Amino acid sequence: MKTTLPFPLNLRRGHNAEARACAHLQKQGLLLLARNYRSQHGEIDLIMQEQDALVFVEVRFRSNANFGTPAETVDARKQARLRATAEHYLQNTPKASKKACRFDIVAITGDAASGDFRWLRNVF
Repeated sequence: MKTTLPFPLNLRRGHNAEARACAHLQKQGLLLLARNYRSQHGEIDLIMQEQDALVFVEVRFRSNANFGTPAETVDARKQARLRATAEHYLQNTPKASKKACRFDIVAITGDAASGDFRWLRNVF
């Protein structure tokens, strides 16, 4: 008999934070194009469209800010991986390559479902 392991708590929290971010951005008028887009360089949590612009969204969650805010965890190395993954997406999605692009961060601190929510636009 095969048993399945419970979904780890940290993955559940991350998924809940991404779902909250996606729902919030959709309420603001953004259109979801892709979720958890992967390339050999890394992953982009959400790829959305706002009017004529592509928005690459990194969702960061922290249960508390004792060791820094969620947005502070998007360092130069993470930004480089996000850029490389975005380039991969653009190369493989010809219609998208003609649009203006930006990188946003959604930073959630506290509870993934109801904690402090910050949408930082065009951060890098």
